[in-house]
Amino acid sequence: MVRLAFGDKVMMVIIYIFLALLAFVTFYPFWNGLVISFNSGSDTAMGGVTFWPRDFTLENYGIVFQDNRLLNGFKISVLRTVIGTISSILVTSIFAYGMTKSELIGRKYYMVMCIITMYFGGGLIPSFMLVRGLGLMDSFWVFIIPGLVSVWNMIIFRTFFNGLPNGLEESAKIDGCGNWGIFFKIILPLSGPVIATLSLFTAVSHWNEWFLPSIYINNENLLPIQTMLRQILNSNIMSEQMSNLDSASQAVLSRMQSVTSKSLSMATMMVATLPIIMVYPFVQKHFVKGVLVGSLKE
Repeated sequence: MVRLAFGDKVMMVIIYIFLALLAFVTFYPFWNGLVISFNSGSDTAMGGVTFWPRDFTLENYGIVFQDNRLLNGFKISVLRTVIGTISSILVTSIFAYGMTKSELIGRKYYMVMCIITMYFGGGLIPSFMLVRGLGLMDSFWVFIIPGLVSVWNMIIFRTFFNGLPNGLEESAKIDGCGNWGIFFKIILPLSGPVIATLSLFTAVSHWNEWFLPSIYINNENLLPIQTMLRQILNSNIMSEQMSNLDSASQAVLSRMQSVTSKSLSMATMMVATLPIIMVYPFVQKHFVKGVLVGSLKE
């Protein structure tokens, strides 16, 4: 066992204290939002720093789950995240697998064109005109099709595929397996870590996206819950915010005088945040190997 000098012990204490403070500063805003969501709105309006609900209530969540529009927005977010993540990972991985083939004509040209898109974008107005020209305005598929291919994810996939032994494909070809069979039966099953990591990043991106729906979607029934949450958080006047609720929620609200705009917005934020957080433990074991793809050369 290595004994640390006194100066090293002092430095270790300082580091641990700093990390503890950093963890507290990072975690407390989320915890405070969770506490407010379970606290009476009238009590929250009194102010003060709280670490647990002083007046516990479920009325805030009662309003959220009574509002059919918020529930519909939650459904849209779930569908968008699931369909968008699966389709993006599938299309991007197929593209990346093709880019690993040295016999692909124009491979370097395709790669240069892809990299250019990482540094230069067409801008919001050309993107809007393109989406409108494709007939994707006020369509659920505007959440899916524009994000089918991620160049960054393609590069990571390609790097991972290049690290797989060439003998696997050669053996499969000798056994009569074609390119599609090799990809789906050999390459994808061996790509668990990178698929898990990139799927999580893609899912979080889909789940947290609120800006594009506010531009491309006018139909309220297609708005994800994140866009609705932004609308709630931007409502500074309680009467303006509460007027956005449907008739059933307003009827419940009239019987819940302790609900305020802040407590309602925090409850909505928790409903919009917790589902994606719960995904992390299931893919955490793949993170270290997944994020280190391409960082080491043998």
